[in-house]
Amino acid sequence: MMNKDLVSIITPTYNSMSYIEDTYESIKNQQYEQWEWLITDDCSIDDTWEYLQDIAKDDDRIKIFQNKTNSGAAISRNNSISHANGDFIAFLDSDDIWLPEKLVKHLEFMNKNSLDLSFTSYYLIDESGASLNRIVDANCSGGYSYQDMLKKRATMGCCTVIVRTSAFNDLSMPLVWAGQDYALWLKLLKTGANAVIFNKPLSKYRIVSNSLSRNKYKKALRIWHIYRNVERLNLFKASIVFCHYAIKAFLKLNEHRVE
Repeated sequence: MMNKDLVSIITPTYNSMSYIEDTYESIKNQQYEQWEWLITDDCSIDDTWEYLQDIAKDDDRIKIFQNKTNSGAAISRNNSISHANGDFIAFLDSDDIWLPEKLVKHLEFMNKNSLDLSFTSYYLIDESGASLNRIVDANCSGGYSYQDMLKKRATMGCCTVIVRTSAFNDLSMPLVWAGQDYALWLKLLKTGANAVIFNKPLSKYRIVSNSLSRNKYKKALRIWHIYRNVERLNLFKASIVFCHYAIKAFLKLNEHRVE
């Protein structure tokens, strides 16, 4: 059906015991078995690190690391990326879930179409894992350029993205306080690559009430920070693309209710 490429799954953890068992089960139940899971713990003070040590004993595909000091998600992800051996890198946060066919179907799509960067639509679930009856990026199709993603024409959820390792010289996430994944997508797209959507919802993104992504004001600030301080857009250009982002967010054009 397809060649057996190794996939490096990148996960940061911090006090993740409430959800990480579900995340692990979703990886363990993948129909595609050629993966390694690289987890960097950011000095958790709950039982996360002990749990990771436990499961790593039974599966040599699980590789665990721990920061010396609490350093944030970008540094944690970058540490895992620096140890990755995969032909592909996939991202999955410690509270999100993949459907069993996520890797096999997504990789088949990428290999069939010779793609270097791809993402999918995804379901939203609440803290307990119950469906919120919404699919994000359901109305997206085709490829998205750097300019498209500056305007946030697709959400490109972190838990949906797969990158062909050999296609890019630098896969490290920019060291910004939030929105590191978005900053990385822009960095990769700036090389001239397109991000092509495989429009099948193969992941479940958990909406956690106290997460930064739920604070609309802080989310807007982080987008503005990336425009001005990472992408170095001038004030006029930043204002234009920010307006596109704000209108898209207001209208919620990237969400589709499941009937």
